[in-house]
Amino acid sequence: MIDIQQLQRYFEIGDSCVKAVDKVDLHIAAGEFVAIMGPSGSGKSTLLYVLGAMDRPTGGSVSIDGQRLDKMDDQQCSDFRNRSLGFVFQSFHLLPRMNLIRNTELPMIYAQAEPATRRRRVEQLLNAVGLGDRMDRLPTELSGGQCQRAAIARALVNGPKLLLADEPTGNLDSHTGLEIIGIFQALNRAGMTVIMVTHDENMAEHAGRIIRMRDGQVEQIDKVAQPRRSQLPDSIEKSLSEVSGALY
Repeated sequence: MIDIQQLQRYFEIGDSCVKAVDKVDLHIAAGEFVAIMGPSGSGKSTLLYVLGAMDRPTGGSVSIDGQRLDKMDDQQCSDFRNRSLGFVFQSFHLLPRMNLIRNTELPMIYAQAEPATRRRRVEQLLNAVGLGDRMDRLPTELSGGQCQRAAIARALVNGPKLLLADEPTGNLDSHTGLEIIGIFQALNRAGMTVIMVTHDENMAEHAGRIIRMRDGQVEQIDKVAQPRRSQLPDSIEKSLSEVSGALY
């Protein structure tokens, strides 16, 4: 699904050149759950943002489902992001004056989906992540874990094949963080490819592979023989499986 060859992302700062991503080669198959780890400044988030077509590489190539992101112009990148990728961030990025329905349907509005289709899919997803009784609430009325679940629903609303998560549990306590990881695992079992940047070894061990970066390069790739399992309530597990089948 993802093929990266000699990928570079350099930044010029004064007379210095910072090699945030330095000649990385990587392949990620469809249906994998991969964690990317590394110390601050290792290039892990920069790599994720290049994969998400939110940052442009300095050199090399990156292909997702045979489409060359490094050859796309800005509009093509924007269309590809909205159509094919889902994003989950550490800080949720929910609009504070919009309720969960409005927040979740925004990507579908940009995709010019019909209102009835938007409403049906948003309700399906919010129910699937356990927020069916909070659809009309504002983000300020919710806990951090509930906000992150809403952000996951928003990330899924256009039916992406690839979910990218940048420190998705960084603002959550350990119990709530494991609930979020459980949702990622359920989506992965339903066939979604998940790539997650994290600084937490415990969270990373829920993935099938751990890519370890340092100084802009892939230092080591570990296969997790027995990924940890984060248990979800049966109702959420079943709902996520059903809605994933409908969307993908």
